[in-house]
Formats: sequence, C-alpha cells, structure tokens
Amino acid sequence: MWCDNCLLLFPLRVGAMIWAFLIAAYSIAGGVVLFMLGPYLFFVFPEWDIYGGISMVVGAVAVISLIALANRSYVWTRIAKISWPFVIIISAIRAVIMVVELQRGSTNIEWECANGGQLWTASAEAGYGGSTAFPSSFCTAGFANIDAAFIVGLLVDLVFQIYMFFLVWRYQKRLEHYQNMKGPFGGGYYA
Repeated sequence: MWCDNCLLLFPLRVGAMIWAFLIAAYSIAGGVVLFMLGPYLFFVFPEWDIYGGISMVVGAVAVISLIALANRSYVWTRIAKISWPFVIIISAIRAVIMVVELQRGSTNIEWECANGGQLWTASAEAGYGGSTAFPSSFCTAGFANIDAAFIVGLLVDLVFQIYMFFLVWRYQKRLEHYQNMKGPFGGGYYA
C-alpha cells in the first residue's frame, strides 16, 4: 500500500516549496554572515570562505528544488533529488569541522572579545578580515552560548536538509505514479 501523505507537515508541493524557500533564505544569509564575520570565528585563511561557499551551495540546491516544485518539472525534480544527498553529506562534514575548529579557536575568540572586538593578532597581520568589527552581541553572549548555538543550528540545518530531500523524493514519486492522471475529472466537481 502506498502512503501519499506520510510524514508530511504541510501539503506536499506547496509545503515543500515553503520548506525550500526557508532553507534557501537561511543558507544564503548564513553564507553572507560567514563571508563577513568568518575571520573573527575561524583562524585559518580559506576556512570561512569554504563554509560560506557550502552554505551558498545549499541555498542554490534549495532554489533549484523550489523551481522544480513550482514548475512541476520531472527533470528538475530529479536533478534536485540527485543533488540533495551530496549536499547533505558535504554539510555534515562541514558541520563536524566547523564545531571542531570553533572549539580549537575558543581562546582566540575570547581574546577578541576581551580586546574590544578587534581581530586576532595573527589574523590581522595576515591581512584577514575587512572593515567590519566583531559584533559585541557575540561577546556578551559568551563563547559557551555561541558554541551551543552553532551546534544546535548546524544539527537543525542537517535535519531540515534531510526533510527537504524526503519532500523532493516524495514529490518525484508522486509525479511518477500519477503522470497519466490529467485532471480535472468530472468537470472539476468533486463530491
């Protein structure tokens, strides 16, 4: 027996479109934040650019999923379905490395907070960072809270991505199973 609505929080197509939009919005915003504030949190040069780039890739795949669902396109739905497992694995690896590197740089982050939000000395000498300063809200929250927020945020991100993969897979199966049904049936009147 086939279950059309199992594990769905919203109606399949529209709910998946909303889910894809949410993932795209927070992934792109997170990528921009990592590009701007990454040198204050991570201390090896291309690290924050890689993390921000992966966030942008997640956002791009979410936009592809959104377009596939909006167009009811079988081809784009398959592309999105094939892309999500790779993105999820890369995001999981990124999450582990980000948490480890954040733990490793905890003393540097505390030093930055203790010195008025200026960039870590070795990073400043290497020319990292830009015109932005470390936000004081990060310092008032404390490193333990920042670390916990990163861990929870990355885990929630992975769960959201896995659920998005499920929604895209489920929508593709619906397209395959019901491709011969062209409605509306009975003149559009359903009793």
